[in-house]
Amino acid sequence: MHRALSSKWLNSALNIAEHSKAVELPLFLCPSVNLARRHQRLGAVASSSPVPPSRWRAQHRCLHVEADATTTTTAPVPPLTIGNVEPYPVERLPKQCHGCGAFSQTITPNQPGYFGLDRKAVRNYLRPQATGRSRHEDDVYKSALERLDHEELKAKGVDVDALVSSIPLPDTVQRPLPKVPLCDRCHFLMHNHSGESIYHPSIDAIRDTIQESPYKFNHIYHVLDAADFPMSLLPRISELLNMAPLRSKNRRSKSGKFYGGRKIEMSFVITRCDLLAPTKPQVDTLFPYLREVLREALGRTGRDVRLGNLIAVSSKRSWWTKELKEDIWKRGGAGWMVGKANVGKSQLFEAVFPKGRMEQTPSKHQIKVDMHATSNPGQEAAMTRDTKGQSELTQDDMEDLKTKYTEEDDLDEYALLPPAPKETNYPEMPLVSDLPGTTASPIRIPFGNGRGELIDLPGLERTGLEKYVKPEHRLSLIMRSRIVPEQMTLTPGRSLLIGGFIRITPREPAPVMLSYAFTPIQAHVTRTEKAIGIQDQTSEVNIENIAVAKASEKTKLAGSFEIRWDVTKQRTGPLTRKEAVGLKVEQLPYRVLSADILIEGVGWVEITVQMRNKDLFGKKPTSDEQIAEEPQEQRELTALERLEALGEDPKKRARPRPTPAQEPVSEKPELNWPVVDVYSPEGKFISCRRPMNGWILNKPRVTAASRKSRPRKSMKGAKKLEKKRRREREAAGAAQ
Repeated sequence: MHRALSSKWLNSALNIAEHSKAVELPLFLCPSVNLARRHQRLGAVASSSPVPPSRWRAQHRCLHVEADATTTTTAPVPPLTIGNVEPYPVERLPKQCHGCGAFSQTITPNQPGYFGLDRKAVRNYLRPQATGRSRHEDDVYKSALERLDHEELKAKGVDVDALVSSIPLPDTVQRPLPKVPLCDRCHFLMHNHSGESIYHPSIDAIRDTIQESPYKFNHIYHVLDAADFPMSLLPRISELLNMAPLRSKNRRSKSGKFYGGRKIEMSFVITRCDLLAPTKPQVDTLFPYLREVLREALGRTGRDVRLGNLIAVSSKRSWWTKELKEDIWKRGGAGWMVGKANVGKSQLFEAVFPKGRMEQTPSKHQIKVDMHATSNPGQEAAMTRDTKGQSELTQDDMEDLKTKYTEEDDLDEYALLPPAPKETNYPEMPLVSDLPGTTASPIRIPFGNGRGELIDLPGLERTGLEKYVKPEHRLSLIMRSRIVPEQMTLTPGRSLLIGGFIRITPREPAPVMLSYAFTPIQAHVTRTEKAIGIQDQTSEVNIENIAVAKASEKTKLAGSFEIRWDVTKQRTGPLTRKEAVGLKVEQLPYRVLSADILIEGVGWVEITVQMRNKDLFGKKPTSDEQIAEEPQEQRELTALERLEALGEDPKKRARPRPTPAQEPVSEKPELNWPVVDVYSPEGKFISCRRPMNGWILNKPRVTAASRKSRPRKSMKGAKKLEKKRRREREAAGAAQ
């Protein structure tokens, strides 16, 4: 039986108590809450009396953020009247906020989905006829015409009647329809960049939500961020891959399979690729590199899969978004945006959603499946009574009839997937914000006249690094545009600080290293002793540390990473180019090694080092030398061998033969890789990958103005020299 259905019957059988509303989790994450309301619904359905519609729409459905001292107390219910105006019809509020997807509510402020009645946009939406724009300009214009002499104006040829008739009457002013407002949280996120993050769902909640899909054909778009790729790969991705397996390299493998009456496939979408290189052709050349890095990140799962479902896009510059939009349109069914928080799912959603295609003829193939029977028999009976006596009804009439009986009590409180909204040509898109966890609940937007829908799911928790950063600097952790880094030199005894609280220190004996920080926060090179003091917040050096005070107490070693990827051919320039010198890498007396140190949610640091071959391939004690140094054990002679030895000449007497040594197993010699130690809060948020050579792609451009044949002549001491020469000339003239 379905997981969500089994949880319903188990919870009903065990009679679990209702949780407090102050710490109530969102229903799509925790479907075992609000059991009392569930029992009331079941009792109402069993009885013959109809259930009265609820005045407060979905206000018990949401508390999406973590409970703390400010959210544990329930705020008083706001008054429904303002002054002497009649109560506002709050039942007209949308079921969900189109910005974050949270269910509408008017009880708890500062929570997702809360609509405050004191906001002008909300009042205009609830009662547009009572809130009209003041026509003060028309009154001023009319009074100015009355003060003028009409006869004098007519004598000058002015058409006074036309001027008077140009003022529109109050009843004839055409006011546009009010725009659907955002909830208060989304409003403050958009205009003030302030708000609380939500509880992040788990991979189990995401999997169960996808399994409740009403579509036969489903496609998961796993969104990855290019800034820290591949650290935004979902944990326990194998559980999703079991539901949507990747196609193997076997030429007989099928492109997709049906499981439980559904076909679920998966694609990997790397967003914000404009952070990697300045132009689209340069990003396209990185595609094989991105595929191999993803294959390594998948582990054993990625060894034998094709990974032909990898897409690299940029919503900001519209790179490959048109192709992805057409792919979503051709597939139809349900498209699921899955990924960690703040990887760009909502921005990608807006860029690839197929808008304005309601006039298209729906597909003849059945793409929807009937999940369950009608949950409310009273609704079916009421619809039967309304349709009785009507011989023919159009499709629009049937939709209106269904909407009429779709009230709050008909919504399944235990469903992980919210109801789908009415389809429009140009719907409101989800809110795009820098706050991690903006989307509070799944947002479903249909397209193509029933062809399919695109669903934006809440993001999984990506990183906890922001809790160690001061609140005023948390927005600076996000890389918004491409970074052109500065080349910094790490000599022995020096370290690199990122933001003052992440330290990269080469391990002694360390060669000279070059570092390039592709991070939005400031990088600084200093002596290791000073760097430790700045990181521990005990130094008086004027270097900014954006971490909070408790971060220094939890600083640990995140890992020791070897700089072991050979980039000699990319870094040596004309020496290894075929059209130039054309040397092979093996002929060079050195090697250039590199690696990328990743900081989760922030960016990466490229480290490059040049080592001599004799230092890199230096001799180490091998197994042969160890065996030669060990004393050889002597074997005792047998009785027959002792008798033969007595009869022989003492000079030719056989000596004990040593035990034959085992031949050493040929192993690849270990190289002396340079190592860097990285220290971060809790020893987390750090990883390593093969280098992308970002400095070669993003280094500052060399223009004609920057190229100079020779440096400018130094003017040091020029004035003194000129004075000296002038005095010499004056003295020579006086002597003559």
